[in-house]
Amino acid sequence: MTFLDRPWCARCGTPFSYPAFEDMECPACLARPPAFSKARSAFVYDAASRPLVLGLKHAGRTDALAAYGRWMARAGAEILTGADALIPVPLHPGRLRKRRFNQSLLLARALSKASGVAIAPHALARVRDTSTQGGLSAKSRARNVAGAFRVRERRRSEVEGKRLVIVDDVHTTGATLSACARALKRAGAEDVTAITLARVVKPVDPLK
Repeated sequence: MTFLDRPWCARCGTPFSYPAFEDMECPACLARPPAFSKARSAFVYDAASRPLVLGLKHAGRTDALAAYGRWMARAGAEILTGADALIPVPLHPGRLRKRRFNQSLLLARALSKASGVAIAPHALARVRDTSTQGGLSAKSRARNVAGAFRVRERRRSEVEGKRLVIVDDVHTTGATLSACARALKRAGAEDVTAITLARVVKPVDPLK
């Protein structure tokens, strides 16, 4: 497995294969900044790590959760400092009934144990049952999750003025993370960052 570390994009955390300044952002973030202020991931989503991620997501394999929490805490140390709460990406109730668990909540619990940051598991709701993001282009992914998340009115106090960290399993294009971040910011969050277990990595051309 390939664990992620600096140098990386100061915003989305995509790794650079060349020396970079601490505050340098990748071309994608400069062209279209995501709704979250920073995102970090523990390792690259590839052939070596895919069985671990899919084992958790689809088979409920929880035996490595403690390690996942420590790895995510290490990768996201800079954004966990001063954070008020972890926000797991929610599943739609219908999807949750079928799967019987939310892998993002499991990861948030593991990360909370490793970092000491509390979880706000009910602050954010998925109000639209979106289709799977697999196989969709970046634009299609963004359209698919647009307006899919909303802060519950009775939970607004858990969001207003808070520094929040979204937790999910895989960062692909950042569409889901950005959709969640927009909902949290509309409800008054002071800052929204994100930590995922894995992320898809594509080569970055510094000249583009």
